[in-house]
Amino acid sequence: MQNVLEKTNVKTIDFNCDLAQSYGVYKNDLEFELLDYVSSVNISCGFHAGDPLSIKNALLKSKEKNIVLGAHIGFDDIAGFGYRPVSMTDDELEALVIYQVGALMSFAKCYKMEIETVRPHGAMYKLAGEDFHFAKTIVGAIKKCSNWLTYVGPAGDNTEKAGELHNIHVAHELLPEKTYNFDMTINYGYPDNFKTDFIINRLRKYLETSQIEHNESGLTVAKIDTVHFTGRSVNAIEILKAANELIKPEPVNYAKIKQSGWVE
Repeated sequence: MQNVLEKTNVKTIDFNCDLAQSYGVYKNDLEFELLDYVSSVNISCGFHAGDPLSIKNALLKSKEKNIVLGAHIGFDDIAGFGYRPVSMTDDELEALVIYQVGALMSFAKCYKMEIETVRPHGAMYKLAGEDFHFAKTIVGAIKKCSNWLTYVGPAGDNTEKAGELHNIHVAHELLPEKTYNFDMTINYGYPDNFKTDFIINRLRKYLETSQIEHNESGLTVAKIDTVHFTGRSVNAIEILKAANELIKPEPVNYAKIKQSGWVE
């Protein structure tokens, strides 16, 4: 990746967050506070989180804010919140993805809404970044749901190649609290860093130079379309407010249309 792209100033980027990270008696209404600072959302589809009422509320809250909708898919693992890997055949994985995406598409249709993106969660996200066969199976399933969906995946070659293979739009994502290797794969051996200064300085550096620092004390030129902001940190709103002072986020598809000259 670093050998293909050139160092340049970044003019457009999407900010996304997860919604409907609730189930049953556990509710997380604080996540709605993030909606004023993001341009797209990923709504849990009921497997790692998100019961029907939580999904409905997330859809309607997003509609109020006119924010781009996405499906947040994960392993069937409520107890582990989708953070544990599940061994599956390709057919099982494909069916799991189609089931979740289809459910949210139908739910959205009831409220005259459309989903535009699909983002894996937790262990599914990690595997998609590490295993190309796994990534391409997910992307192939998304393509069967709709040619117009955008796959939001870990920044790097797996996401790029899976999109090219299935001829579907992809969005390379940055997790600003994570440690990256020189090839833009995530090194999960390091703890997350949620310090506001760290995340904002990293984002500022990327916007100015297209570069992300890696764990070998160097910089990698990267292609990032969207930045994921989690509500898990106590300073989540503080981080998002500061990020919005650096750049006004725009949905991935809208940014691509602007670049094509169709809108100003």
